[in-house]
Amino acid sequence: MRWRQQVVALGGLVSVLVLGCTAFAYAQSASNSTNYSVDQVFFGAGGELNACSSGPTGYCSKQSAGEIAAGNTAGTAFRAQAGFNTDRSPYIAFSVAASSADLGTLSTVGTATTNATFAVKTYLASGYVVTVASDSPTNLGNGHHLDTNGSPTSPTIGVEQFGMNLIANTSPINFGAPPVEVPDNTFSFGTVATGYDQLNKYKYTKGDIIAQSTKSSGETDYTASFIYNIGSVTPDGTYQYDGVFVATSTY
Repeated sequence: MRWRQQVVALGGLVSVLVLGCTAFAYAQSASNSTNYSVDQVFFGAGGELNACSSGPTGYCSKQSAGEIAAGNTAGTAFRAQAGFNTDRSPYIAFSVAASSADLGTLSTVGTATTNATFAVKTYLASGYVVTVASDSPTNLGNGHHLDTNGSPTSPTIGVEQFGMNLIANTSPINFGAPPVEVPDNTFSFGTVATGYDQLNKYKYTKGDIIAQSTKSSGETDYTASFIYNIGSVTPDGTYQYDGVFVATSTY
């Protein structure tokens, strides 16, 4: 997922414009236990996963006679789908809500904030991780990157900072939101990673995992909350942030 935010610094003042975003999702090759794995199994007095006829006009079907279970079941470290007609195609889906926002002008006497939202789900998988794969906002003239919070840190006015978390906050203002499980937490299991889950504290480290699930999960909607602070020595110029997030699932 990419957000592009353009920042202009003039005489110690910085303006930020969120221009838009796109999404990326990647599937990883099969991954399973060191002892065993289960792909597709069949129990029942009748029915067949692939009932195929022969000949040039042959066809295949999934038969459900004798089906003894249907629906999904989940534990702390697994999730299974029962039923002969269950979709057997693993996938990961990653989407971003289109948005734009003009943050106005940043200064050394206030903290600017902005939000962006994304959603992840994966099926027949061992889970997923979402990582941040981009540098902080960069000065297009001299290459200076805004300083980031390497550990969860409260916003400090007048100190150059760029950070984020994925929860609801009350400082510097009420903004952000906790993950939303769709349709509920019996079906979806996404969580915010450690370091990005602390109230009113923000972090940003390239390569960090920011969200995850340890098993197949329905949709989880995340809100990324960003803070921007500049200092008196923050170089003037135009800054650009290409925020690339990558979702990877294992099967």
